[in-house]
Amino acid sequence: MTTATLKPTAATATVSATINGMRVKVPQGTSILDAARAVQVRIPTLCKHPDLGPTSACGLCIVKIGGSRKMPRACATAVEEGMSITTHDPELTEVRRTTIELILSNHPNACITCGRNTNCELQTLAAEFGIRQDCIPRHVRDLPPDVSTGSIIIDFTKCVKCGRCIQVCQQHQDVWALSFLERGINTRMAPAGDILLAESPCVRCGQCSAHCPTGAIVENDETAAVWAALRDPNKFCTVQIAPSVRVALGEAFGYPPGTDLTQRIYSAMRRLGFKAVFDTNFSADLTIIEEAAEFVERFTTGGALPLITSCCPAWVDYMEKRFSDFVPNFSTAKSPQQMLGALAKTYFAEKSGLDPASVYQVSIMPCTAKKYEVERTDDMNASGYPDVDLCITTRELARLIKQSGVAFGELPPGEPDSILGTYSGAGLIFGATGGVMEAALRTAYFRITGKNLEKDAINIRAIRGMDGIRGATIHIGGTDVRVAVAHGLGHVEKLLLEVRRARDAGEPPPYHFIEVMACPGGCIGGGGQPYGVTDELRTLRTRGLFDGDGGMKLRFSHENPEIQKVYDEFLGKPLGEKAHLLLHAHYKPRPAYQR
Repeated sequence: MTTATLKPTAATATVSATINGMRVKVPQGTSILDAARAVQVRIPTLCKHPDLGPTSACGLCIVKIGGSRKMPRACATAVEEGMSITTHDPELTEVRRTTIELILSNHPNACITCGRNTNCELQTLAAEFGIRQDCIPRHVRDLPPDVSTGSIIIDFTKCVKCGRCIQVCQQHQDVWALSFLERGINTRMAPAGDILLAESPCVRCGQCSAHCPTGAIVENDETAAVWAALRDPNKFCTVQIAPSVRVALGEAFGYPPGTDLTQRIYSAMRRLGFKAVFDTNFSADLTIIEEAAEFVERFTTGGALPLITSCCPAWVDYMEKRFSDFVPNFSTAKSPQQMLGALAKTYFAEKSGLDPASVYQVSIMPCTAKKYEVERTDDMNASGYPDVDLCITTRELARLIKQSGVAFGELPPGEPDSILGTYSGAGLIFGATGGVMEAALRTAYFRITGKNLEKDAINIRAIRGMDGIRGATIHIGGTDVRVAVAHGLGHVEKLLLEVRRARDAGEPPPYHFIEVMACPGGCIGGGGQPYGVTDELRTLRTRGLFDGDGGMKLRFSHENPEIQKVYDEFLGKPLGEKAHLLLHAHYKPRPAYQR
């Protein structure tokens, strides 16, 4: 008899059961679904995601217990002592097949033109269960798609009512842009109040699309616009690649999660036809120089504290709508995406003898909200031109490469352009939760003390990890600096309420510096990253970034020679007049229901 044990903590009681005749010992409270995986049994599901609690919505994970005729759902049923569980037999298979047929009867037969074609959980289940024809008359409601945000598209006809998007939007992100409307057979997912998504509290983080099992919620695919720009003889097309893209793109080409494919991406971009290849890691270093200078200035002269990072556009949108009283605390430093775009249209164009009007900047980001950031008009065009012209996600990049016919896995290593391409390890870790704070503290320490952190102190492990909120006290030049890191918008309110309470009571702020990233894990778990994200995947992607930082000789943003050069030749000094014009933005309170 096969035996498996899920490792419990020291204080957790265990229960024993049999699953398909195999003995299993698991911590008390473990679901049958998770216990089955311990003996390598996969129970089909459509509504359950590892990030989310069970809803029992789809009914596919039914099992049998003992001789009972009841078929409880494995995702929401805990293993009990002595249970004899059957997960697969002809009757269960037939019930599951019928359930899938019922779901398909309310689903359009449009796989070929769907954004999730070949990567759809419903499509996969239909194939696995051998469903080749409509066994139940098809009835699909005529509901037009919602394309109002320009970042995310909702095709209501493809919704399977699993509730994943609503769970992640309401419970994990605390945004409450989506809900279920109507009842019974007419139940449907839609923006709360049945309004357009752009008019809802949506912050375009894209976690709904990352967790949707079908093509009901997808990013606005703009690969055709990239091809049109590359074909335009009047455009000098340039591209930038965000930190976390390099450790996630490989999943679309069969690489293990976390594999750093930076140099292959450079080569692919040149093969596609981009005339200059930049790296957002460079402008992450630039953001650190400005943000660290801003923090030190506030910390030493009595400015508004805590300083709160502003490089995440979904978080910026959330803050302006929900916590606008913190606008004075926001860093005015633009995100790395926008900083690089501004320099591409000014510094790079000037150095290269180009008409800035011809420079067309494409950014490749892990994030659907970055599409929205490109469209923000406030301060995002200080050069006289849009900082960035077009943003595509990691998923769109994978499609772009596949469309091009480039054999990605066989490409030789490439290099970025030296202007706007050289970066430090501090810029690289920007893509993971805690990375922005760690990079900023490395440079803030230098600005305050005049020396770098010692080798064994460069890795600030106290602010790394996957806990939703992490705090630490960092000793800099005889002074304690209290910092906090939050990722996933659902964790932010607790942190900000703590700060607000202290402020209203006239007490010192509990933190001097706060980093916020809207998505769980930070950018590595962004709404535009490859599908199937779990905490295990997030951890592997994060490790890819931090391992890359650890292997670099250059680990401080302020030691990046190209950063030093751009200040000497063009920007002047951090927080100077030209730097403020091109690299900083301003934020303002906005109604919750406003694009």
